[in-house]
Amino acid sequence: MNHSIPDSAADSDSLHAVSRRGWFRQAGALVLVLGAGDLVHGATLVAVRVWPAADYTRVTLESDTALEARHFVTDGPARLVIDIDGLELSPQLRELVAKIGANDPHIAGVRLGQSQPRQVRMVFDLKRASTPQVFTLSPIAPYRYRLVFDLYPAQAPDPLLALVKEREAAPTPLPAPPAPATSTAEASARAASDVDDALGEFIGRVDRPARPPLPVPPAPPAVALKSEPVSPSGSASAPAVPPAPAPPRVATAPASAEGAPAVPPGRGGINRLVIVAIDPGHGGEDPGAIGPTGLREKDIVLQIAKQLQERINARPGMRAMLTRDADFFVPLHERVNKARRVQADLFLSIHADAFITPEARGASVFALSDSGATSTAARWMAKRENASDAIGGINVASKDTHVLRALLDMSTTAQIQDSLRVGREVLGNIGQVGKLHKGQVEQASFAVLKAPDIPSILVETAFISNPQEEAKLRDEDYQAQLVKAVYTGIVRYFSRNPPLARERLL
Repeated sequence: MNHSIPDSAADSDSLHAVSRRGWFRQAGALVLVLGAGDLVHGATLVAVRVWPAADYTRVTLESDTALEARHFVTDGPARLVIDIDGLELSPQLRELVAKIGANDPHIAGVRLGQSQPRQVRMVFDLKRASTPQVFTLSPIAPYRYRLVFDLYPAQAPDPLLALVKEREAAPTPLPAPPAPATSTAEASARAASDVDDALGEFIGRVDRPARPPLPVPPAPPAVALKSEPVSPSGSASAPAVPPAPAPPRVATAPASAEGAPAVPPGRGGINRLVIVAIDPGHGGEDPGAIGPTGLREKDIVLQIAKQLQERINARPGMRAMLTRDADFFVPLHERVNKARRVQADLFLSIHADAFITPEARGASVFALSDSGATSTAARWMAKRENASDAIGGINVASKDTHVLRALLDMSTTAQIQDSLRVGREVLGNIGQVGKLHKGQVEQASFAVLKAPDIPSILVETAFISNPQEEAKLRDEDYQAQLVKAVYTGIVRYFSRNPPLARERLL
């Protein structure tokens, strides 16, 4: 009997054997292509970034897959210890050591170690007590998965005290040159008379120890100088001999603090510091819009903001603070919170437009809207700017974030009306130095304009996506003209709408 295998069955077995051999060859080739490191590592680092700033230092690990981390803090010495799963030491991760600079306000150094297979331990040596936040961010263009460490100082810096120190370190401002006798000049002159730098009084109260009452019986005990009227005999600065009766007085900056005579009271005896909060948009992880040749919005708006701050600080009775003074990210709600902490009289956010086509051009000014955007373009702009938190990265689990967002949804009609007034003044002056995208102040639901008690505007200086306007934004002369226009608009607004007298919460 013939038990030989039919030719068809033999051919079939031969084909299976060939296919199995081919599969093993392909698998072996794949192993060679991937390499040992790729087979062991659970995640591959894409980038390591460090953003040091006085407010906080951020460290970002960007990877191709999500990372998990646990952390704890030690004191004596202060350290932050982080264990990261699914990661091994690599040359890119070791770059973090070199990226921690000696001038970092919060981190003294960092050490890395492989605590166990596929687990890296990072130890940050801290310069002071810190309140860290460790969180992850899902992919959003242009980033992939991010593991973020934010190191905040245990005691947050006081922005009002920062203004005091800045004022002490600044040279005495020169008076503004006289303007031609026009209605605009008269309005500016009224603005100068309506405000008075009362910061000198605060500096005196911070630095000067309380003096005991003068030994002149039977004089009543001394009382601290306040902004409301006080009895001449009860003043802490009363001379040894009884002074002649004097009318009630308001708090003014002493000449020794200002280096020049105090500005006389304006209408209604209003004498107090006018504070403008300047907000350079984006920053840090969030570059903002990028021009055709690579100019980044976050860089150009910071340059303009610093120039505007310098110009405002040179005017007696006015001071400007920046929500960020370096390249780091500030969440939208925290920008508004900074302005509220110094009780700012105006919030001004500076940006540079971008659009899907390079033909769009011209500057714009926006105010908040509580009933929808005034145009499709305004709605598109608001959506783009409001995405800053997602790109820059915020810890959505933070309780402070939810509380502040709820507070900022309480914007009032009065705030919007005041914002439109200052917006018209600024827009009118910008229109004298460049093209306007729209001839009126537009409105949309910008998250950064939702301070319930501060007039707030957003200035889009130009379309950085337009090649010609990107070149203008680079030009120092154009920047100076733009800063002067915005400054003039602010001064004219306060000349016509002097701020109400109030005591600052220090």
